[in-house]
Amino acid sequence: MFTAVLYGAALGLLFLSWRKSPQKTRAALKKAWKSCTGVLPLFFAILLCMGFLLSFVDEAVIQQAVGRESGMAGIVLSGVIGSVTLIPAFAAYPAAAELLRVTGGYAQITMLITSLMMVGLVTLPLECRFFGLKAAVWRNALGLAYSFALAVFMGMVFGGM
Repeated sequence: MFTAVLYGAALGLLFLSWRKSPQKTRAALKKAWKSCTGVLPLFFAILLCMGFLLSFVDEAVIQQAVGRESGMAGIVLSGVIGSVTLIPAFAAYPAAAELLRVTGGYAQITMLITSLMMVGLVTLPLECRFFGLKAAVWRNALGLAYSFALAVFMGMVFGGM
């Protein structure tokens, strides 16, 4: 029901925008379409990779590695995977939802998603160039610490610690 309300509000606001300025609304819709078509191949590629992972790797192996019963080792492994992986948020969230469905490990998936969004070992050289080594390392270290604290909290709330 909530989703229907959001879609209705979006359509209503789009209609208001069109009434106010059809040219600007048309330009915005073209820009949104171009952005969407640019993102879709990456989104489908990541979903395809998740499908292959879940097809070829036994769910028991995934559960053992980052499942609810993996405990602190699963949280650390999720943090390592999230820190070195470069996936945009729009593709990471559906992948995390599927992993959560398979594993049931809220703490582990929380660590994966937050470290994925907040820690970037792959992008560290670029960050160092723009912000300096000290700022880049501090930002990544604080992001990792926050990810870990949030994962432990989620583990305490939902179990899996």
